[in-house]
Amino acid sequence: MAPVGYKVIRSGELLDIDGRVCRAADVLIEGDAVREIGEPGMAAPADALEIDATGKLVMPGLVNAHTHGHGSLGKGLGDKWSLELLLNAAPWASGSFTLEDKYLSGQLNAAEMVLKGCTAAYDMYFEFPRPSLEGLEAAGRGYSDVGIRAVIAPMMADSNVYNAIPGLLDAIPPQVRGHVEQLRVTPHQVHMEACRELLHGWPFDRALVAPALGPTIPLHCSDDFIVACRDLAGEYGVGVQMHLAESKVQAIAGLERYGKTLTRHLDDLGLIGPRFTGAHCVWLDDDDLVVLADKGACIAHNPGSNLRLGSGIASARAMLEHKINVGIGTDGAVSSDNQNMFEAMRAAAFVSRVVTPDYDAWLGTWEVLSLATTGSAAVLGMGDFIGRIAPGYKADIVFLDLSNVNFVPRNDVANQIINCEDSSAVDSVMVGGRMILEGRRFTEFDYDKLRADTQVACERLTAANADTRSHMEAVEEFVGLHCIGLMREPYHVHSRLDGGHG
Repeated sequence: MAPVGYKVIRSGELLDIDGRVCRAADVLIEGDAVREIGEPGMAAPADALEIDATGKLVMPGLVNAHTHGHGSLGKGLGDKWSLELLLNAAPWASGSFTLEDKYLSGQLNAAEMVLKGCTAAYDMYFEFPRPSLEGLEAAGRGYSDVGIRAVIAPMMADSNVYNAIPGLLDAIPPQVRGHVEQLRVTPHQVHMEACRELLHGWPFDRALVAPALGPTIPLHCSDDFIVACRDLAGEYGVGVQMHLAESKVQAIAGLERYGKTLTRHLDDLGLIGPRFTGAHCVWLDDDDLVVLADKGACIAHNPGSNLRLGSGIASARAMLEHKINVGIGTDGAVSSDNQNMFEAMRAAAFVSRVVTPDYDAWLGTWEVLSLATTGSAAVLGMGDFIGRIAPGYKADIVFLDLSNVNFVPRNDVANQIINCEDSSAVDSVMVGGRMILEGRRFTEFDYDKLRADTQVACERLTAANADTRSHMEAVEEFVGLHCIGLMREPYHVHSRLDGGHG
């Protein structure tokens, strides 16, 4: 329920990202939105609740453009995983979830983001064997109970990595191939029936928790599936997010299957448009960027995950030069291990510096802050009401403690957010005028209970998935070696420091 009445934040220092300045200011909030920003001591209604922000930086809540809530129960499971090795591990890393597990995973993902200064996220949430209204409702309730905003897209496929990657199934020796051959995917018609049901019966206020569609990877989705997602998304006016050219293996396989880049193929199918977001986009060429720009699409830039999985370095500067809206994401906890948008921002800034020696082309502090707020908000389709502290925008606000060692000495607050802050300075978080974290303690749910319930669930899931893990680990080496071989094939884009040659 939206708060009523007035609140006024006094004596804080406002981070004005659009104006590229940090200044003393008071913020008047009416209900769930910012009404006015004024000089310190500005007039406020007599009954306004005063929030003392002395010694605090008042900044817009960070917005996560790409995550996977189901992965929150699997953080730290893998070490030397490429994207394809992660996909090979998925049946045991994300398998056997109950409805309660789906609720806990959504709640845990949301809780971690709030503790790290994030107030909204785009979640491609995976359910096996197909999405369901009750499963997505459970995950959404996890977000809602913490108090964070979310766009939740069921992550779907009607093929798997073994059939999507050329020659991969044949590269697995017969003595260990049996379990892989028995893996079955759900026909796209079943996925679409489930998606229509959940879009029609969506139980949440869409300004808080909204639905979208998430056909996972072009090569894992038949053309009929992609077209069906396009049509259903258009019918219900929802977004579509898809992993696009995340790894060189995907890029090579796409060229082999379609005779064109993955982006061109999706565009020929009519999927790319203003409600489309390509996640990662590491292996895009200039023509791909032109297509995305001309169609008004967005990109979710996930630099930390791209490094973690060895996928490569996406050129965010080239994306921005093509006037594409870019947001920043963490990716899921299985593929990036944390939901720390401060770390993601720092990675975005730093990786831009190894793409070119031209320092004017590097991503600067204010630019990265903008990508992680207004840029990501646009990815979520919420750009007209979150991402800024400004009149008419929702009061989604993070309070950073400037006495934290990350800001001692205080030289340049904006630079220190990107170069120093690790989320430990996050003191309080407000979403829609409600304080959901205060003094680093949650106000609306029991974090200790969540922690205990999560540990019990993970121990049960570990036992339930043990046999599957054994089977998938038996083929891991063959998957990895085959994909290294594909990496050695030439491609006209170079997004790795080794040239992408494995």
